Amino acid sequence: MKQKKLAFVLLFVSMLFVASAACAEQPKYVFFFLGDGMANSQIQATEAYLTTLHGGSATLAADLQKPENRLNMCKMPIQGMQTTYDAHALMTDSASAGTAFACGIKTLSGVIGMDENKTISYKSIAQLAHERGKKVGIITSVSLDHATPASYYASVPNRGYMNNVATQLAESGYEFFGGGGLVSPEKEDRTGDTNNNVWSILAANGYTVLQNRADIKALLYRPKNKVVCINPWLQDSSAMPYDIDRRFKEEQDPTDPNRNLSLAEMTEVAIQDLDRMKGRHDKGFFLMVEGGKIDWACHANDAMAAVGDMIDFDNAIGVALNFYRKHPAQTLIVVTGDHETGGMTIGHATTAYTAYYDRLLGQKNSFTYFDQVQLPEHVQSHPCTDPSLPNNLESDTDMINLMSTVFGLTWADLNDYQKAKLEDAYDKTVCGSNDNLKAENDLLYGSYDPLTVTITHILNERASIGWTSYSHTGVPVPVYAQGVDSTLFSGFYDNTDIAKRLARAMDIRQRLPVEK
Repeated sequence: MKQKKLAFVLLFVSMLFVASAACAEQPKYVFFFLGDGMANSQIQATEAYLTTLHGGSATLAADLQKPENRLNMCKMPIQGMQTTYDAHALMTDSASAGTAFACGIKTLSGVIGMDENKTISYKSIAQLAHERGKKVGIITSVSLDHATPASYYASVPNRGYMNNVATQLAESGYEFFGGGGLVSPEKEDRTGDTNNNVWSILAANGYTVLQNRADIKALLYRPKNKVVCINPWLQDSSAMPYDIDRRFKEEQDPTDPNRNLSLAEMTEVAIQDLDRMKGRHDKGFFLMVEGGKIDWACHANDAMAAVGDMIDFDNAIGVALNFYRKHPAQTLIVVTGDHETGGMTIGHATTAYTAYYDRLLGQKNSFTYFDQVQLPEHVQSHPCTDPSLPNNLESDTDMINLMSTVFGLTWADLNDYQKAKLEDAYDKTVCGSNDNLKAENDLLYGSYDPLTVTITHILNERASIGWTSYSHTGVPVPVYAQGVDSTLFSGFYDNTDIAKRLARAMDIRQRLPVEK
C-alpha cells in the first residue's frame, strides 16, 4: 500500500514538473519583425552592399560570408519559407498579407482584419495576447494607420479608411505605438470613412502623444503606459524618412537635439518601456516591428533607399537579439516579409556574371528626397524651351553635376543607350513631353518621376541589380526565427500559418481565426 502511495506521489510530482516545464518553455517576450516588400533579393543585395562598404568584394564568397557582412536575421538558427498569395491574387497587398499574419485568414487585397466578403471581423494575435495579459507594442517606419500595423488592431473593409483605422488604434488599449504619424487623424480620408478627431479619442483613452526626440528617449528611463511616439520629421504620407535621408540630414547637423529616431532606436525605446512597466503578475509583451519603407523604395526601384531601410530594419532586429541574450529562456524572435516588391533581381543583362556594388556607394539621398528638394529647385531655375532637341540634358551641366552629387552617376561613364534613356526622361520631366509612345513611358516610368526613376534604374543596372515591376510580386518569402519555440517556424508553409504558430507559442488556445 505504501509503495502504491509513493508511486502515486512520484507520478503526481513528475506531472507537475512536466506541466511547469511546459509553461516555462512558452515565451514571455515575443517579437515579430516584418520587412514590408522584403524577400531574398533585398536580403542578398543588402549583404552584397555591406560587403562592398566594408572593403570587400561582392564577387568573392569569402568576403560575402564574413560575419560583419551578414545580416542579423540571416544568422538566426531557424529558417523557413512562406507563400504570400491572398484569397484571390497571386500577388498580395500589405492589407491581406497583414491580415494573414495577424488573424490567420486569407482575405482580399485592401481588406484589413476581415473575411473576403467583408462581413466578419477577426481578432489579431496581438489582441488575443493582450486579452491574456501581455503588453503590446506596434512600431512602423510608415504611418501608424498603414495596412500592416493596422492589421494588429483594426478591422476595415478598405485600408483607405485611415480615420477609422486610427480611431481603432486609439481604442485598442495597446501600451506602445511608435514610428510614423497618422494620415488623417481629424477628418475622413475618403467617402465611407469615419470623421473623428483621433487626437481627442487618444487623450480620452489615456494616451500620451510624444513628438520630439527628447520626450521619446526619456521613456528609456521613465516608462509610460499607453504612449504614441511620432518622429518629428515625417517625409511623405506621414511616414518616417528613408534611413539614407535621415542619416544625410544628421550628417549635416549632428548636434540637432530634435533629430529623428531610427527604427532601431524606436525599437530600443519600446522594449525598455514595455519591459519596465511590470505589474504584479507580469506576462511580458508582444512587439511587432515593421520596416515599411523597404516596400516603398522597391516600388520606386531605388535599390539604395531600400538597402538603407533594410539595414535599419536589421539593426532593430539586433536590438531584439541583445534583449534575447539577457532573456534566452523567455524570448522568441520571428522575422519575415509580407511579399516581395519591385521584382528585384541580383544580376542584370548588362553585367552578366559579375557585380559592381561599389557603384552604389555614391548615392546620398533617396528618390523621394531628390523629388521633394533638389529636382523642383532645378526645374524651376532651368526651363526647357524645346523638348525636340536631342541634347537637352547633356547641355544642362548643372543637372549632370547634380546627378553625380546625389547619385554618384557620372555622365562620362555611361554608354550611348543609357544617355539616350536619360535624355528622354529629362525631356519628359523638365520639358513636359518626349517623343516616346504613352505605353513606352508607362513601362519605363510607371507613376514615378521619369528622370528620377531612370537615374535609379541605370545606377542599379550598372551595379548588377534589375527590376521587373513597380508593384508586388508573388515569390515565396523567407522566415527566420530564434529563441523559445523557434522550431515552429522551420519548413515551408503558408503566411496564415505564421499567425497560428505565433498563437501556439503564446499559448493562445482559441482556434484561429477568432471572430470579434
